[in-house]
Amino acid sequence: MLLAGVVCGAVSFADDPVEHWWPIVSFGVLGTASGVVVSNGRYRSASAIDQRRMQWFGLSLAVAAEVSLLSFALHIIADRPASVIDAVGLATVIVAIGLAMSSSRRYVARVDRALTFAVSFTGLTVLVLGIYAIVVVGFGHPPTDSERDLLLASMVAAGVAALAYPEAQRRLTIMANRVVYGERSAPDEAIRGFGTRLTRATPMDELLLQLCESLRKTMRLRSAEVWTGADGVYEVAAGVPHRDRAALRIGSKELAVVARAGVSGGTWVDVWLGGLAHDRDAANVRVAPLAHGGNLLGLIVCERAPDGEPFGEDPDTTLAELARQVALALHNVQLDSALQASLDELKQKNVELMSSRARIVAAGDAARRKLERNLHDGAQQHLVALAVKARLARDAVDDDPADAIELLDELRGDLQEAIAELRALAHGIFPPLLMSGGLAEALPAAAARSRESTSVDIGGVGRYDADLEAAVYFCCLEALQNAGKHAGADATIAVRVWVDDETLRFSVADDGVGFDMHDGRLLGHGFVNMADRLGAIDGTFDVQSKPGAGTCISGAIPLAGRIA
Repeated sequence: MLLAGVVCGAVSFADDPVEHWWPIVSFGVLGTASGVVVSNGRYRSASAIDQRRMQWFGLSLAVAAEVSLLSFALHIIADRPASVIDAVGLATVIVAIGLAMSSSRRYVARVDRALTFAVSFTGLTVLVLGIYAIVVVGFGHPPTDSERDLLLASMVAAGVAALAYPEAQRRLTIMANRVVYGERSAPDEAIRGFGTRLTRATPMDELLLQLCESLRKTMRLRSAEVWTGADGVYEVAAGVPHRDRAALRIGSKELAVVARAGVSGGTWVDVWLGGLAHDRDAANVRVAPLAHGGNLLGLIVCERAPDGEPFGEDPDTTLAELARQVALALHNVQLDSALQASLDELKQKNVELMSSRARIVAAGDAARRKLERNLHDGAQQHLVALAVKARLARDAVDDDPADAIELLDELRGDLQEAIAELRALAHGIFPPLLMSGGLAEALPAAAARSRESTSVDIGGVGRYDADLEAAVYFCCLEALQNAGKHAGADATIAVRVWVDDETLRFSVADDGVGFDMHDGRLLGHGFVNMADRLGAIDGTFDVQSKPGAGTCISGAIPLAGRIA
């Protein structure tokens, strides 16, 4: 491109350097445009250090262009400087300085802000010069000395006005809002303010109160309220001014309509939200539903005085956008609350699991100690006595055969007692009848050993996993033992086991004296053991009792994948 420009310029100026200036300008514009596109593409793909180097070069080009433009404009208007070529040549020194700064590691730094300002200022200069060029052409003749001074002064004034415009606009907007709205901000400022405060982790109650205050001031309202709730019941979460209002109840049919509605008022409020209009004129009320995913999370209710300005399109647009943001914020709060509740539940479950594990270990140790004690105090003592009698019988065979025969008869009786005791001990560990016949055979046998009148109802119960059958059996056995100790001598007990909705359920109920459920001292280790045993297989446990009304212990275990 550069080589083509040089050749074109040489050919043009060789003929007539005055009349053939347009090829030079055309190639200059084309070369500048293509250079900007190529340089921008290279800048985006360059590394951070290379981008800083290119920023220095771009800054020097922008400053050099600005100096050249100003020199050219001053030369045309005020005939200063006398030679534009000299000024442009001086501007090229700025490019050389920029190249030197970009090649030095010591001075390479981010100049993106300065580059942005230089480019925007250069563009502004081009715009001003273009407008004034049109003005000069409009004169129809070259400007005189007095006209040149006026043009120069007006150009400087235009540049100063352009630089001061952003700050002046901000201050004038604040002043205009005070005059028009009575506040420092326009009504749509409530939208921006809510989003800004939302990012500051402000509590939702305070955030809604600030929102009501902002709406009331910027929209000149008599009152502004935010109602929140769920499932058709809503209460005032924030309101300015504060008023005690009864809860708003919305029927299921009305709830679906309100959740899909936009900003509404007047007769619509009377028909679908009559509870809001009982003490105010619906014609002066606007309601913006706070809905997310089809669920109504609340309402924004705005009310103006009867003699106030009626609601128009702009307030409705503001309320609609604000309702969308508030609904999203309320939805996020609900998600946070649900997540926190789940976390608290998991923590509680973890504590219960650790306690349950500790109780299981302790129960296992206690069971082993009990087994050892029963073996030592029962079966072992019988076996020792059998060994002593067997030795005595051997010694008496020769001396007193009759006495030996008597001892052998005693040995047979003692041996039967030892066998019975071992069988009883084995039944306490895991009853063979439960293993062979399941709950349908083991529970009636256990109930038959109870001292109280006990009935057993087992309908439609088949065979299940061993751990499931053991849990139900030992829970029922524990409940029978508790009833035998505390229900009273005249109490009757009913044991029931059934299947309902893919769940195995059981209950052990008595009509005894009962107890107060609020007295935690009466919920002993037996209940804890039953709850742990059922909880280990994803079951649930429940106790219901009242003084004088008996006690019912029940449980439920899911049967998914546990049918034998």
